[in-house]
Amino acid sequence: MSSVYLCGFMGCGKSHIGRMLAAVTDRKFVDLDRVIVEREGMSIPDIFAQYGEPHFRTLEAKYIRELSDGYIVATGGGALINDSTAEFARQSGLSVYINTSFENCYQRIKNDANRPLVVNNTKQQLEELYNTRAVIYKRNSMCMVNGNTKDVIIRSEIKKLLEYYEEHGTI
Repeated sequence: MSSVYLCGFMGCGKSHIGRMLAAVTDRKFVDLDRVIVEREGMSIPDIFAQYGEPHFRTLEAKYIRELSDGYIVATGGGALINDSTAEFARQSGLSVYINTSFENCYQRIKNDANRPLVVNNTKQQLEELYNTRAVIYKRNSMCMVNGNTKDVIIRSEIKKLLEYYEEHGTI
């Protein structure tokens, strides 16, 4: 059974939708950020502070490779901006970009002290990052869903994509 890799900007709903999707697909939900925190024994802000963002991206690439056997994976906001990690996700499952507007994402993340990129950047800088990453998410994902609608609709759309993928082996 292949995994589903949910990608998109911070606050787009990857974890929430991932939990909902797992409940209707008999797959286990895994949040990649939580895997990193548990396995590294450090918070994400501590990893960023001690080792920097490039090290964190290396950890994402390392641990995502362990989650290819039938999981619903909420990737970190930057996990699939790495071309080789994105290629791995495409080869081992279905990668889906949850395309949620910047304003919706920002409202969800603006006060989250556990997100180093939010703490260390202005709203304008985050919007620039969002715009840069949106192009990469589109390029590095197999398909895209509208993240600006009701949760059950997003979940249903991804479930249909997964069913099609499993039946035909491609999107």
